[in-house]
Amino acid sequence: MSHRTINHYLIREITGIFVLGLFIFTLVLLMGRMLKLMEMVVANGVPFSEVLHLIVLLLPSFLVLTIPMAFLLAVLLAFGRLSSDNEITVLKASGFSLESLLPPVLWAAAVAAMLTLFISLVAVPWGNTGFKRMTVEVARKYAASAIKERIFRDDLPGIVLYLDQYDESSRTMQKIMIQDSRNPDKQLTIFAKSGMVSSDDTTGILRIVLRNGSIHSQNKQDYRLISFQEYLLTVDPGEAIFPLRTELDMNIKELITGIRAEQLVPQLRLKMATELHSRFAFPFATFVFAILAVPLGLSNRRSGKGAGFTISILIILSYYILLSFLRTMAEKGQIQPYLAIWLPNLVFLSAGILLFRMASLEISFKYFWGRLLKPKGSV
Repeated sequence: MSHRTINHYLIREITGIFVLGLFIFTLVLLMGRMLKLMEMVVANGVPFSEVLHLIVLLLPSFLVLTIPMAFLLAVLLAFGRLSSDNEITVLKASGFSLESLLPPVLWAAAVAAMLTLFISLVAVPWGNTGFKRMTVEVARKYAASAIKERIFRDDLPGIVLYLDQYDESSRTMQKIMIQDSRNPDKQLTIFAKSGMVSSDDTTGILRIVLRNGSIHSQNKQDYRLISFQEYLLTVDPGEAIFPLRTELDMNIKELITGIRAEQLVPQLRLKMATELHSRFAFPFATFVFAILAVPLGLSNRRSGKGAGFTISILIILSYYILLSFLRTMAEKGQIQPYLAIWLPNLVFLSAGILLFRMASLEISFKYFWGRLLKPKGSV
């Protein structure tokens, strides 16, 4: 049995599980957003094709996380199956060492890491920027069609709208109540017997023409009541949706420029530096998970796929909890951004190398911990 045959066999074994794991992990992360996006289809009349476009724009930010996660699961389950079926024992008897099985795993990890790096550097800023822009466009485009009778609508910036009757064909309203809080110092409560809503095709601004009503204005000093025959209220539905461009939307060049810009707020520059390092650290995590998963998979020979999936979830949670904690510290200036982002990789890589070395020397984990925790001087 040649090394080339074994390499192809391992890569094929890992690839099948990787594709399935990638689909499952990505779908799980998407489910949280899918509910909100499908609500746009049902409540606001947004075409499914535009919702599908939004999902495509969301995918890069999820794939950066799910590719390393799926690769960890793939290697863990692949080596767990090889161990449970005694194929590892056969390979060792044929002269293959555990170290000789690592190159195909690292080659597969390199492909996954390069894909993750491309998504991180190119697709993530493209997707985040496109998602924000399209969300604003959709909010403006379908703002008028989202109006429903006898339902409080509070998704408009600073506006709460309620109406008793609504004719969608003519876009006329009856018995209207509006709470306008866009100016905190002068909040308005508006009542009107009738009205009509329309939207500007160019800007998407919502125009609400109210007739035969009253405006109740109250601030700290006084209270005013104004009656009107006709009153025009304009609202920009996209005004409060993603108003700022954050470091998540920037490409590498923009991040480096922002970090070097001394006129920016220090906290903003720290966030940019943290994001810059994370763009490279996440792809590298694929190698870390690959080295860590091999010995864990071999030690999991009798527990089955369920235990392998549980172990992968625990590793992933531990990794991202540690990363989130350190990232928060970095953004507050309590630790250097490069150290915060790369430290989890170093910790898990060190653990992976130790476990791989133990598996190579056929030292069981129980024996290792027993020797490590054994009191000095005991026999």
